[in-house]
Amino acid sequence: MVKLFWGLIKASRPRQWIKNFALFAALIFSGTLFDPISQLKTLQAFALFCAFSSATYLLNDVFDIERDKLHPFKKRRAITSGIIPVWLAVTISLLIVAIGLPISYQLSPSFFFAALAYLVLQLFYSAYLKQIILIDVLVIAAGFVLRVYAGVWAIDAHLNVWFLLSVTSFALFLAIGKRRSERTLMEAQAGRHRETLLHYPPNLLDSLTTMFANSTWLTYAFFAFLQPPISAPHAFITFLGVFELPQGEAKYLMVTVPVVIYAVMRYLYIIYEKKEGESPERVILTDMPLLITVIIWLGLVLGIIYYL
Repeated sequence: MVKLFWGLIKASRPRQWIKNFALFAALIFSGTLFDPISQLKTLQAFALFCAFSSATYLLNDVFDIERDKLHPFKKRRAITSGIIPVWLAVTISLLIVAIGLPISYQLSPSFFFAALAYLVLQLFYSAYLKQIILIDVLVIAAGFVLRVYAGVWAIDAHLNVWFLLSVTSFALFLAIGKRRSERTLMEAQAGRHRETLLHYPPNLLDSLTTMFANSTWLTYAFFAFLQPPISAPHAFITFLGVFELPQGEAKYLMVTVPVVIYAVMRYLYIIYEKKEGESPERVILTDMPLLITVIIWLGLVLGIIYYL
């Protein structure tokens, strides 16, 4: 019984919930971080997406049992190894969806449709779309973008279109990096584990990785520059001396652009040198330079938006 319980916990992949922190983007960049109602709605949305994502992971493992048996790490998953019966995994997944969707609608009809779109997309991905070259990475990226918009619609906020483009580019960058690392890890067994990997030659993956790495930092730079001006205390501007700017023209968010550029460079290093891009959430939590970079970026963003 204990083994089954821990198997369910692992199969739910709580480490993957880090992706759902994308829902907090709307709360931060809309300037409502300290609004109690918006805080509560975002936390509810985050919890629901954690439940929904776990439900999709359970179903995904059911679809991938035979493929995962060929994988050096995934073959130890609870469903693949037989710790969790297939019928139980499917039942729990459907139960989570049946309970969560009505709650989502109560939170916000728009959020409900975002959650429903995410679930449908993940179902089709697990059943078929993961087998179609290029479409598979687009679906992975779409899931990340839907998380961001779910956070937007949960609190009825608005985000700059350049932020959406940077999120899309970032999601595609991670998805392509994931495929690049999977191809390297599986080598001769790549096609047996995931057929689409046979149609991703290394030079194509390298070109796509470069393309989305560039678009990630570039679209973020446009977002930082075109974001409506953030007012700052006159004393702070005077302190900058030769860098004095009229308050209406100050664009302090540009300070975060070099941090984002370094993060992209570091992740490229992880993909090509450390060959660990297969699991982005593990990379972010275990690669100390990248984790520190994310913390610095978040601290700068919060400081600029809420304290300058």
